[in-house]
Amino acid sequence: KDPSLSLDALALLEPLSIGAHGIKRAQIKPNEFVLIVGAGPIGLGAAAMASLAGAQVIIQDVNQNRLNFAKEKLHIPFSINPNQEDALIALKEITQGNMPRVVIDATGYKKAIDQSFQYISHGGTYVLIGLQLDEISFSHPEFHKREATLMSSRNATREDFQWVADSIGQQKIDPTLFISHRIAFDNVASQFPDLMNPSMGVVKAMISFE
Repeated sequence: KDPSLSLDALALLEPLSIGAHGIKRAQIKPNEFVLIVGAGPIGLGAAAMASLAGAQVIIQDVNQNRLNFAKEKLHIPFSINPNQEDALIALKEITQGNMPRVVIDATGYKKAIDQSFQYISHGGTYVLIGLQLDEISFSHPEFHKREATLMSSRNATREDFQWVADSIGQQKIDPTLFISHRIAFDNVASQFPDLMNPSMGVVKAMISFE
């Protein structure tokens, strides 16, 4: 335990480090476009860490509230809601036709994983943070002509944890932004159904033990 980190920060250290590991795996360079598919806690964490790495981050999700959170709280400059616009066209406009050099899946959803192969730039990298238990499929000619790289990202290393901890300590990232709800342990059973309701806008719910 780092005595300089609050209990809130320590609670968020692990999920943020999962995203950080994917960012490290992608070897992101400053100013290049990075697409994060999925604005759940892991995807939002990956977006925050990609921003710290100097990337121009694009986040994609069908949940507009999550996209608003990414823009307003994490200052992610670009967002795409595939339910409201054609994602491929939007990406071409944002990247001036070059497409993202790095695409990161943080959904684990088969359809999203399969579709995102088309978003990779030539010479780009596709990192799977989300886990899909079924087989994934893609067009080999399309992947091949891009000379793309496919890699997985699993868990996090000590170095990833340290990067996140240092970033929190240096106030480069505020973990409390991810805490949307706080619940006393005694109330978890009664409030849990409400937390599962998308209209509640839960990002991370913190359970407090008195």
